[in-house]
Amino acid sequence: MRTVRLITAALALAGIVLIAAGPAKLLDLVPYFTIQSSLLYGGYVAWTARCGGTTTDPVLKGAATLYVVITGLVYHLVLTNPHSGFAVPAVHRVLVDEIGTQLLHTVVPLLAVLDWLVFDARGRFRWRDAGYWLAYPLAYLAFALIRGAIVDEYPYPFLDVTQLGYRGVTITALVFAVAFWLLGLLFVLIDQAPVLVRRRRQPR
Repeated sequence: MRTVRLITAALALAGIVLIAAGPAKLLDLVPYFTIQSSLLYGGYVAWTARCGGTTTDPVLKGAATLYVVITGLVYHLVLTNPHSGFAVPAVHRVLVDEIGTQLLHTVVPLLAVLDWLVFDARGRFRWRDAGYWLAYPLAYLAFALIRGAIVDEYPYPFLDVTQLGYRGVTITALVFAVAFWLLGLLFVLIDQAPVLVRRRRQPR
């Protein structure tokens, strides 16, 4: 468990460093949800690994895991999916940039899910946690819109007010919020499933 978490934290950091080693400047990467969620998850699992690997705050671990999973899903299902309506035009990336991109959008989310499913105890989430976990995505939405209004630049096409208008961005944000909430509920369901099964098997 400790080894997996140290490896995942190292890969998250490596992904950020490799992307920053490409054409993009480090400060230009900070506004992206990908970078922020990877830093959050990598930092948290590195800290738990340093403390012996024990997850002391399952709700925070669930939040960090959810956010990197969102990063992976949005990248593969929305940003690189030509049928999504928000696909980013294909660009030629230098090798280090491409490796870093795949680490943050594919490898780290998969390792995060593996860590959670294999090593974390079940029955520690509550249904209301799915709502609490929306706090950061909603705060990120506010940050992206305020920053965009100041610098006239938006990190993702589905947040681009200049293209969609505030009405379009609001509708898109509501759709994403519902999708993220449902994904959070799926996390809770998977977490609670063994507990629910045990309760049903208990004699009455």
